[in-house]
Amino acid sequence: MEKLTGDRDPNKGEGLKALEGRKWDAVVDTSGYVPRIVRASAELLAPHVQHYTFVSSISVYKDLSRQGLDETAPVATVEDTATEDVEKHYGALKALCEQAAETAMPGRVFNVRPGLIVGPDDPSDRFTYWPLRVARGGEVLAPGDGVDPLQFIDARDLAAFIIRSVEARTTGIFNATGPSQDLLMRDFLEANKTALGSDARFTWVDTDFLTKHKVEAWSDMPAWMPRNGKEGGIGKVSIAKALAAGITFRPAAETIRDTVAWFKTLPPERQAKLRSGLSAEREKEVLAAWHQERGTANAG
Repeated sequence: MEKLTGDRDPNKGEGLKALEGRKWDAVVDTSGYVPRIVRASAELLAPHVQHYTFVSSISVYKDLSRQGLDETAPVATVEDTATEDVEKHYGALKALCEQAAETAMPGRVFNVRPGLIVGPDDPSDRFTYWPLRVARGGEVLAPGDGVDPLQFIDARDLAAFIIRSVEARTTGIFNATGPSQDLLMRDFLEANKTALGSDARFTWVDTDFLTKHKVEAWSDMPAWMPRNGKEGGIGKVSIAKALAAGITFRPAAETIRDTVAWFKTLPPERQAKLRSGLSAEREKEVLAAWHQERGTANAG
C-alpha cells in the first residue's frame, strides 16, 4: 500500500502537494472538520476523482431536541462562516464541510452522517465504558428511567456501508447510525449483562438527581441523553434512507464482546484511565447519595 504524506491545511508545510497530478477512483474523507480545509482537498481532487465520500455527523442538525430527524431537517448555522472553532461550532462546521464538498463536486458526493461510532479501537471510551462497567458487576448506576433511546454504529458496519456505497456510486445525504430497531437504555444495559455473563444490578437514577449531583449526560454517563433534553433526539434519528440503501448491523452482543476483548489488549496504564464515564469512586458516591435521599439500603 502506498502512503502519501502531507498536511490537509494547504497553508502548512507541503500542504496537499503530494496529491497533485494523480488520479483515484474514489476518496473517503474521514477527517474533515473545517470547511476551508475540506474545500481545498475537494477542489484539488475534483478533476481527478469519480466519487467523494465525506464522513459528517448527525450533530449537523439545528434542533437535536426533536426525535425522528431525517436528512431533510434543517442544519445548524454559524454567523461567522470563517470561524474554525470546531469545539464551539462542531455541527455547523460539519454542515458547511458537507456543502463545500458538494460545491466542489456537484452530484458526486456521498455525505454520510454517523451517530456515535463504537467498537474496537475507539479511543473515546464513550461506548466502551458500559461493557467494562457491566462486566465488573455489582450495583451499577444507570441513568434516567431506562426508556431513553440511544443509537450507535459499530465502526466496522459503518465502513462496510461506505464501501458498498462507494462501489455503487451512491450520492446524497444519509444518516448512518443504528441499530435497525429502536433501542432503549435498559435494553442496552441488559444486552451488556447477557453478553458478558455479568451479575450487574442496575439502579436507575432520575435525571433531576443526576443534574443536582453534577453527573452529566454523554460524558459522565456515556452514550446517554435524556429524551426530553435539548439533545434528546440524538438517540432516535431516522435511518430509513440508509436502511433502504442496504446498511446492515452486527448484533450488539458482538460489538460488546469485541470491544471488551480489544480493551484488554491495551497497556495497563491505559486501561486504568478511561476517557469517559464516572470513576468507580464517584459512582459509589452518587449511588450512596441516591440511597440516602430515598431512604433505601445501598445495594452495592
